[in-house]
Amino acid sequence: MGKSLHLIAFDMPYPADYGGAIDIYYKIKALSEYGVGVKLHVFLYDGKTQSSHLESLCEKVYYYERRRFKNPFTVDIPYIVATRSDENLLKNLCKDNDPILFEGLHSTAFLASKKLAGRFKIVRTHNVEHDYYQSLEEAESSFFKKYFFRIESERLRRYESILSHANLVMPISPKDTGYYRSMFDKVAYLPAFHTSDKVEIAEGKGDFVLYHGNLGIGENNKAALFLVHEVFPNLSMPCVIAGNHPSKQLQVAAEGLSNVTLLSGISSDDILKKVQQAHVNLLVTFQSTGIKLKLLNALHMGRFCVANTEMVAQTGLESLCSVALDSNELIAATKACWDKPFTNKNIEERQTLLEQQFSNSKGAAIIASYL
Repeated sequence: MGKSLHLIAFDMPYPADYGGAIDIYYKIKALSEYGVGVKLHVFLYDGKTQSSHLESLCEKVYYYERRRFKNPFTVDIPYIVATRSDENLLKNLCKDNDPILFEGLHSTAFLASKKLAGRFKIVRTHNVEHDYYQSLEEAESSFFKKYFFRIESERLRRYESILSHANLVMPISPKDTGYYRSMFDKVAYLPAFHTSDKVEIAEGKGDFVLYHGNLGIGENNKAALFLVHEVFPNLSMPCVIAGNHPSKQLQVAAEGLSNVTLLSGISSDDILKKVQQAHVNLLVTFQSTGIKLKLLNALHMGRFCVANTEMVAQTGLESLCSVALDSNELIAATKACWDKPFTNKNIEERQTLLEQQFSNSKGAAIIASYL
């Protein structure tokens, strides 16, 4: 197609082992397959290193070390933005006049720069960030982290007006799209990119119920503890929690239930295998921001999906899940799904709706249409 695009990633997107990285990596892959040349800008931190795989997908990859501040309260702009404000990024963006895709508010340090005034600029929002950080505060038990999340949420709320400098804002969920349309003129919904462009579900029955997620994240730890305390004790079938970095509290609680197995130290591929093998994927969150990539994974690869309201509200995926308001409804829905096989008709229904709404190739075409 002869089109090129700068894409600024707030983190190393490969390996794609959590929601934000999954959306960015599969977006890069889909754009490359569509014929758009991606000039990728990546912030490295937490021991992550350069990737020859990404370099094979992209026209060019630029790497930057994410800055660290000993005191995260010394900056006026959000910490997630200030730590990604490398002047070399601006210099590299100014080497040509190609459009720029900023991934998340995190990457927008130079969105309002006069040096980029004539450029076509897209911001892909991954959440309503101040709401997300408020939810992180509520799920956190550490006083220091709680205070940091509160201050960061306030900074993000003030900073959000930076998006007026974008030519286009592309939110990740219908709910977020409604929010941004109430504030900005140029907003277009861009569905989440995900691991599979086709449904890969096994018919029949699995032999356990699964909850999965990065258990080191406060929200996921809270959800897993809720299931261990409120749901799993009322189920007779085997229940599995799969995810890394479980809290001591979760480990102790899971050990106390004979029908619960906690799997940690597990790879992303092994977790996806568990998603496929389970008969019911339980999807619980208390944070209805953005869209949860685990929901898309479970719908593309898993049999029955039982979700609480916050997980599916305003995603367009409600009809593909058994939706529950509380622990009693989660228990009842899981029992109802357990007693029936997942049929070819169920698979076809999933395929139809997901292809219409969540195709990576269609997502790439949407982005390309604006370039």
